[in-house]
Amino acid sequence: MTATLEVESTLTDRYQTTVPETVRRVLRLGKRDKIHYTIRPGGEVVLTRAEVSEGDDPVLGQFLRFLARDIANHPGRLQAVDAAFVQRLQALTGGIEVDLDAALSADDE
Repeated sequence: MTATLEVESTLTDRYQTTVPETVRRVLRLGKRDKIHYTIRPGGEVVLTRAEVSEGDDPVLGQFLRFLARDIANHPGRLQAVDAAFVQRLQALTGGIEVDLDAALSADDE
Protein backbone atom coordinates (compact mmCIF):
# COMPACT_ATOMS: atom_id res chain seq x y z
CA MET A 1 0.00 0.00 0.00
CA THR A 2 1.25 3.49 -0.83
CA ALA A 3 1.95 5.84 2.08
CA THR A 4 -0.13 9.00 2.35
CA LEU A 5 1.86 12.23 2.39
CA GLU A 6 0.59 15.26 4.26
CA VAL A 7 1.85 18.83 3.88
CA GLU A 8 0.68 22.24 5.07
CA SER A 9 0.87 25.80 3.86
CA THR A 10 -0.08 29.10 5.47
CA LEU A 11 -2.85 31.41 4.29
CA THR A 12 -1.77 35.06 4.02
CA ASP A 13 -3.82 38.11 4.96
CA ARG A 14 -4.91 38.26 1.31
CA TYR A 15 -6.11 34.61 1.38
CA GLN A 16 -3.19 33.43 -0.75
CA THR A 17 -0.83 30.54 -0.18
CA THR A 18 2.19 28.91 -1.77
CA VAL A 19 1.58 25.43 -3.11
CA PRO A 20 4.11 23.29 -1.26
CA GLU A 21 6.99 21.93 -3.33
CA THR A 22 5.91 18.33 -2.68
CA VAL A 23 2.45 19.03 -4.13
CA ARG A 24 3.91 20.91 -7.12
CA ARG A 25 6.19 17.98 -7.87
CA VAL A 26 3.47 15.34 -7.56
CA LEU A 27 1.04 17.33 -9.75
CA ARG A 28 3.84 18.38 -12.14
CA LEU A 29 2.88 22.04 -11.70
CA GLY A 30 4.86 24.88 -13.18
CA LYS A 31 4.42 28.61 -13.07
CA ARG A 32 1.11 29.76 -14.57
CA ASP A 33 -0.35 26.21 -14.51
CA LYS A 34 -3.92 25.92 -13.30
CA ILE A 35 -5.17 23.95 -10.32
CA HIS A 36 -8.58 22.26 -10.23
CA TYR A 37 -10.44 22.05 -6.90
CA THR A 38 -13.03 19.36 -6.20
CA ILE A 39 -15.11 20.13 -3.11
CA ARG A 40 -16.75 17.04 -1.63
CA PRO A 41 -19.92 17.10 0.51
CA GLY A 42 -18.05 16.42 3.77
CA GLY A 43 -15.85 19.49 3.31
CA GLU A 44 -12.86 17.64 1.87
CA VAL A 45 -11.13 19.52 -0.96
CA VAL A 46 -9.10 17.65 -3.56
CA LEU A 47 -6.52 19.52 -5.66
CA THR A 48 -5.60 18.20 -9.08
CA ARG A 49 -3.78 19.62 -12.05
CA ALA A 50 -6.32 21.29 -14.35
CA GLU A 51 -6.71 19.56 -17.68
CA VAL A 52 -5.26 21.41 -20.65
CA SER A 53 -7.99 22.56 -23.02
CA GLU A 54 -7.86 21.44 -26.65
CA GLY A 55 -6.93 24.96 -27.74
CA ASP A 56 -3.75 24.91 -25.66
CA ASP A 57 -0.58 23.66 -27.29
CA PRO A 58 1.42 21.75 -24.65
CA VAL A 59 4.66 22.03 -26.62
CA LEU A 60 4.28 25.79 -27.01
CA GLY A 61 3.42 26.09 -23.32
CA GLN A 62 6.56 24.16 -22.34
CA PHE A 63 8.66 26.31 -24.68
CA LEU A 64 7.23 29.54 -23.25
CA ARG A 65 7.87 28.31 -19.69
CA PHE A 66 11.46 27.48 -20.74
CA LEU A 67 11.89 31.00 -22.14
CA ALA A 68 10.42 32.58 -18.99
CA ARG A 69 12.81 30.58 -16.78
CA ASP A 70 15.79 31.41 -18.98
CA ILE A 71 14.97 35.13 -18.98
CA ALA A 72 14.49 35.10 -15.21
CA ASN A 73 17.75 33.20 -14.63
CA HIS A 74 19.85 35.07 -17.22
CA PRO A 75 18.45 38.58 -17.79
CA GLY A 76 21.83 39.77 -19.05
CA ARG A 77 21.42 37.64 -22.18
CA LEU A 78 18.54 39.78 -23.44
CA GLN A 79 19.38 42.05 -26.35
CA ALA A 80 17.39 44.73 -28.10
CA VAL A 81 16.31 43.95 -31.65
CA ASP A 82 18.10 46.24 -34.10
CA ALA A 83 15.81 48.40 -36.29
CA ALA A 84 17.77 47.40 -39.40
CA PHE A 85 17.09 43.74 -38.62
CA VAL A 86 13.35 44.44 -38.32
CA GLN A 87 13.39 46.25 -41.67
CA ARG A 88 15.20 43.33 -43.31
CA LEU A 89 12.62 40.88 -41.94
CA GLN A 90 9.79 43.05 -43.22
CA ALA A 91 11.43 43.25 -46.65
CA LEU A 92 11.78 39.46 -46.78
CA THR A 93 8.24 38.72 -45.64
CA GLY A 94 6.34 41.74 -46.99
CA GLY A 95 3.31 40.87 -49.09
CA ILE A 96 3.16 37.25 -47.92
CA GLU A 97 -0.30 36.35 -46.69
CA VAL A 98 -0.79 33.52 -44.25
CA ASP A 99 -4.09 31.93 -43.24
CA LEU A 100 -3.39 30.47 -39.82
CA ASP A 101 -6.72 28.63 -39.89
CA ALA A 102 -6.08 26.86 -43.20
CA ALA A 103 -5.35 23.14 -43.11
CA LEU A 104 -1.78 22.07 -43.86
CA SER A 105 -1.08 20.35 -47.14
CA ALA A 106 0.12 16.74 -47.12
CA ASP A 107 3.68 17.98 -47.84
CA ASP A 108 3.57 20.31 -44.82
CA GLU A 109 2.25 17.72 -42.34
